[in-house]
Amino acid sequence: MSEEQQHGLGTALRALRIAADKTAEAIARRASMSPAKLSKIENGRVLPTVQDVELILTAIGVSEAAKAEFLAQARSAATEATAWRELRRMGHWKHQQAIRAIEAQTGTLKLFQGQLIPGLLQSAEYVSALFAMKPELTDEAKAKSIAARLERQTALYDTRRSFHFVICEHVLRWRIGAPAIMGTQMDRLVSLSRLPNVTIGVVPLDRQMPNFPMTCFSAHDDRLVIVETFHSEITTRDPKDVQVYLSTFAQFDAVAVHGNEMRTMVEGIRDEFFR
Repeated sequence: MSEEQQHGLGTALRALRIAADKTAEAIARRASMSPAKLSKIENGRVLPTVQDVELILTAIGVSEAAKAEFLAQARSAATEATAWRELRRMGHWKHQQAIRAIEAQTGTLKLFQGQLIPGLLQSAEYVSALFAMKPELTDEAKAKSIAARLERQTALYDTRRSFHFVICEHVLRWRIGAPAIMGTQMDRLVSLSRLPNVTIGVVPLDRQMPNFPMTCFSAHDDRLVIVETFHSEITTRDPKDVQVYLSTFAQFDAVAVHGNEMRTMVEGIRDEFFR
């Protein structure tokens, strides 16, 4: 996006907010960002990510039709990459709050994981062990990040929404923490899998892989996909890209085990950790 387009996008967002008779403070709060950041976006001093634009438009309360028309201005920025170093700089807990705001707008979440237990399913002990790994955080930043991640998990108990996770078996065996921590995490997976709106599938190691598990990703309905790589978090709204990820999710889900078969597998892994 050019500097001129960036300034024009910010000006248009500001005009929408004023037309809706909303204060910057109210919109910033609803969009899970600081008033200073919103001000910089509106004045063209900061390039908003796709997530930022979505959250601001939703906070303003524009119609879906108007939102779709407005977002056409940002087609050139349909795919955005935010480096992890930038996310660390702004604070992990703030990033968790932004993700929570996106999840709050999602009716059906589909998440594929080949590296870690999904954040929404992590036990407090697993989260603590995870944030103790490098790059190390200060005690204050670690406490805020853990609290923000656990707060996100309250969404699982909203039965108006559905959550579908597919996890590779090796993820369950990777030692993020001590054996007792991993065993307790397995118990949490079994427990959460019994929620009526939560589906957890595990892809066994002895199954033929349907595709290359290159990255982990989350699909928010059929409108947005967030992909995690080693250097950045990538957000795409391009319909063709979104369909690629939804298709990939379906392929892995087709070879995963679910329900009682999944719980038996996870309980077996749990018992190995406790031994």
